[in-house]
Amino acid sequence: MDILIKFHLSKLMGERKLKTADLARDLGVNRGSIARMYHETVEKVDVELLNDLCRYFGCGIADLMEYVPSGNESPKTESETVRIK
Repeated sequence: MDILIKFHLSKLMGERKLKTADLARDLGVNRGSIARMYHETVEKVDVELLNDLCRYFGCGIADLMEYVPSGNESPKTESETVRIK
């Protein structure tokens, strides 16, 4: 199964010149959890971590990650897309 969720953590961290170890320390989480999201190799996401990341960066969930349809799926129209802010 293809993972169709793209994370923007590397972009958010790059804008602030943060290292994975620094962010993990600031949030009090395992560095591996941050690294997997940063490198987009994460398979399961902890909702509490998402909440902490949104609070830390002052952003919405849509700024942190997005659904990217595969080539054989048609993208949803804006009215069909549910955004969580």
